Amino acid sequence: MNASTSIAPVLGRRVPRRGNAFSRAVARFAMRSSGWRFEGEFPDLPQFVVIVAPHTSNWDFVLGVMAMFAIGLRGTFLGKDTLFRWPFRVGMQWLGGVPVDRFSPHNVVEQTTGFFRAHDQLVLALSPEGTRKKLPEWRTGFWYVAKGAGVPIVPVALDFSRSVFRIFPPVVPSESREKDFERLHELFDARMARHPERY
Repeated sequence: MNASTSIAPVLGRRVPRRGNAFSRAVARFAMRSSGWRFEGEFPDLPQFVVIVAPHTSNWDFVLGVMAMFAIGLRGTFLGKDTLFRWPFRVGMQWLGGVPVDRFSPHNVVEQTTGFFRAHDQLVLALSPEGTRKKLPEWRTGFWYVAKGAGVPIVPVALDFSRSVFRIFPPVVPSESREKDFERLHELFDARMARHPERY
């Protein structure tokens, strides 16, 4: 049985927020018009890592921004540094983007973990795939960031088959990355993707 759905779940008081009544109304109108809804809700925590999958289309980012404004969530995301060149830099930063050098993955994990330590409120949204192309396995950076920062992982499925953002309960990183990945993988499948052949 599927859980009930809504246009926008209510955020807890400790979750970082952004926008105003107008921006939420516009985004919720877009949600209704496009037929997208939410299933589940985010934990009332000031810090956590959100992983969004499957990621197979450029539309994923557009839908993610719509969802973020619809619920008034102040989310932060990492983007390749080439996306932050003029004239896009200001817009990307306004949306919550942080530029990273993808060729230095170890430094990215350290810097991102430090980012959590430097901010009392931070919701970091990442794609575990890190690309729209089909990969044999997920990248591991998000797990190391959550483990190092001592924050939970909140899985969110971008389910195109039902036009639903499925928010699953938080997963606290254990001492076994393999077991955590097995648990997380069970929440997603290719049928959810806009392009199933890429997942």
